[in-house]
Amino acid sequence: MTERPETRYAWNGPVALAYQVFGQGPVDLVYLQGYTSHVDLNWESPYLAKFLRGLAGHARVIMTDRRGWGCSDRFSPGDVAPLEVQVDDLVVVMDAAGTERAIIFASWDTAPTATLFAAGIPERAAGLVLCDPFVSFLATPQTPWMWTRREWDAINDELRASWGTPGYREATGDLGGDIGDEREFLDWYVPWTRASVAPGALAAEFGSFAGVDVQEVLPSIQVPTLVISTHRADFDDSGMIRKNAAFIADRVPGSRLLEPVTTGDTGWFHWYGRAPAIVEAVADLIEQVREEQATFDRLLATVLFTDIVDSSLRAADLGDRAWGELLERHHTVVRAMLARYRGKEIDTAGDGFFASFDGPARAVKAAQAIVESVRPLGLEIRAGVHTGEVQAMAGKIGGLGVVIGARIGGLCGAGEVLVSSTVKDLVAGSGITFEDAGEHELKGVPDRWRLYRVVA
Repeated sequence: MTERPETRYAWNGPVALAYQVFGQGPVDLVYLQGYTSHVDLNWESPYLAKFLRGLAGHARVIMTDRRGWGCSDRFSPGDVAPLEVQVDDLVVVMDAAGTERAIIFASWDTAPTATLFAAGIPERAAGLVLCDPFVSFLATPQTPWMWTRREWDAINDELRASWGTPGYREATGDLGGDIGDEREFLDWYVPWTRASVAPGALAAEFGSFAGVDVQEVLPSIQVPTLVISTHRADFDDSGMIRKNAAFIADRVPGSRLLEPVTTGDTGWFHWYGRAPAIVEAVADLIEQVREEQATFDRLLATVLFTDIVDSSLRAADLGDRAWGELLERHHTVVRAMLARYRGKEIDTAGDGFFASFDGPARAVKAAQAIVESVRPLGLEIRAGVHTGEVQAMAGKIGGLGVVIGARIGGLCGAGEVLVSSTVKDLVAGSGITFEDAGEHELKGVPDRWRLYRVVA
């Protein structure tokens, strides 16, 4: 069970942005709760808290109050930051939370910010979830189902009159649904709305955003996208929510539209009756992103493995001190050759080196140079080279391609450089010559592998 997390602040200039980090998983998810949010009081609702814990079961969640809401700063009721500033706020929070890329989950009036973020900074967006989203705040020729300016004026009048009081729920039927104990709900809901944003600030924001329209950027979104709405006509009697969702899903390439089928009265907010279906769909998107990111972490590389022949016997003959001094000279020579041929030292274990190169010819030439350069030290080494797909892991590389390179190195004799057939084929025309070293079984590697000895 996720306890209430610590609230922290990220700073965008003089503006403090409240956020919390909780949960764990293979992918980070930034949660923007549109239309009423307070990172501390969100946890006081059993429904909302359960929804947040559901997300935390699949991802590391970063929940933030956007500028002007909840625990984040607002300078004055009329101080409404434009979308590009809110996008910048999101970058600042992600940096503070230590995440380079994340799925962005946005609902209602936060959807335009998330949309602009995903389209404009795709390298920071791993995926996008738009739940009951707005694409424009006013009716347009493309979105005639949205509210008119007159309807927004009426909404703002009601906000000024009753926001943060029980009367607002009575006037708007805000949550809807079978909320159980009405008094228990109101004891949380009314202070929650009041703590989230003051009525003057909310009316100012709605008034400022009335002209916001992100329709044109929708086709530019190229990240995995999930669009969520309700299937309930009795809940969305105007059809606005469903029409917005369908409109967005039709314009974002490859997006998926979800209308969770639920029984009973699901209520207004996504974290109420629809929550289990939404968490399940988000978990599917997280898995899709995880699998996609795993493929991004695979790359083609050439690996080189070297080690000293009969090192144990030499160490016994020389003694610990002399052997240690000889190893230091060996390491200095090997590192100089790696630098000369633009190799990257990945690991050093005892008397062996593991390095990678972005070109197989340089790896082979480095191996030959190392063999010759350590002979004046009275040492013979063996070296194996392979080019294949490897897995990037925390600044290092691994996977089957690395295993193959290590196994090839282990088959070499003194002063010998062996390479896989892949390397031989890739360096054709480089002037490097080979002789057939036969087929071999490589421990832990499927099939038999034909190897080649470097002769010149």
